[in-house]
Amino acid sequence: MWMDLSYFTSESVLIFLIYMKGFQKEQQLDSKDAIILHQFSRPKNGVPSLSPFCLKMETYLRMVDLPYQNYFDGSLSSQGKMPWVEYNYEQVCGNEFIIDFLEEKLGVSLNKSLSAQEQAVARAITTMVEEHLYWTIAYCQWVDNVQETQRMLDLPGPLSDLLKWILCQLTGGIVKREMYCHGIGCFTKEEVYSLMEKDMRTLATLLGDKKYIMGPKLSSVDATVFGHLAQAMWTLPGTRPEQLIKGELINLAMYCERIRKKFWPEWFVDLEDFCYDSDNDTSSGTPTCMLDLGLFSRTDTLEDSDLSLPSHSNTHSQDSDHSGRSLSDSDIEADGSDVEQQVKGEI
Repeated sequence: MWMDLSYFTSESVLIFLIYMKGFQKEQQLDSKDAIILHQFSRPKNGVPSLSPFCLKMETYLRMVDLPYQNYFDGSLSSQGKMPWVEYNYEQVCGNEFIIDFLEEKLGVSLNKSLSAQEQAVARAITTMVEEHLYWTIAYCQWVDNVQETQRMLDLPGPLSDLLKWILCQLTGGIVKREMYCHGIGCFTKEEVYSLMEKDMRTLATLLGDKKYIMGPKLSSVDATVFGHLAQAMWTLPGTRPEQLIKGELINLAMYCERIRKKFWPEWFVDLEDFCYDSDNDTSSGTPTCMLDLGLFSRTDTLEDSDLSLPSHSNTHSQDSDHSGRSLSDSDIEADGSDVEQQVKGEI
């Protein structure tokens, strides 16, 4: 029997989920001289995260070449946000504040080569993407295309299908309510997609034929844009965002693929599906699960120098077996315990 959970309070559903799953003891990590990135569990379609904010933060850490340790415990920050980081027992949430914190503590920066005017433009683009485009993509993920999103979730246990359905129904209800409070939720479906298309066309025009958004060198806005466009590129098969990015706005697709190839070597993508084909059954086949590299560093495989960064003596690259799985996998996952929390953080 169909049941609409959009009117349930998040607290009541979380209590129900905890009751079904039982309490799990989580392994605690020591953040002394180590960056611990708290985020949602990997989906099972090969994409690192269904959250553009989590994907942005992890991509940023790779761009600045800082070793980090993933912790998929699902616990939100004290402000109720995801992702968040710990470093030397300090906790910071909010991507903008995390980046400022890391720049201050570790001296890293992707924006040193930008002029004051270019930094202002980059901030304006970031605001458009995170405060406007984000809501249209979230609507497509959790409301209009929720069945496909549900299939991508990876929750263990005999009740996984039920838990995924409950999570998606609850998340969809929260997205609709928050979109309404934001203002964009007052519009029709066609109007929401029209706004999304305008934002994507704006990004395509700003990018043009450049390598990155602000020119030949990386800047922090690239982590932002990639984190959001990757959702349209790889998590929304057959939808209007995918049609746009793999069709008319192909320069955005090439941009996403360029960043994926450089900073996510373990993220496998079938390049035969690079361009949108309406006759393709994008749901066929078995998706490749994301392999975690634990403490990631690209220092040893850096092909060109985009960054003005200090040297970090504790960076290292992972050794892998013939399957590509890390032989020293240090990523921690608490077996789906983030189900109860995902609906409250950044989606």
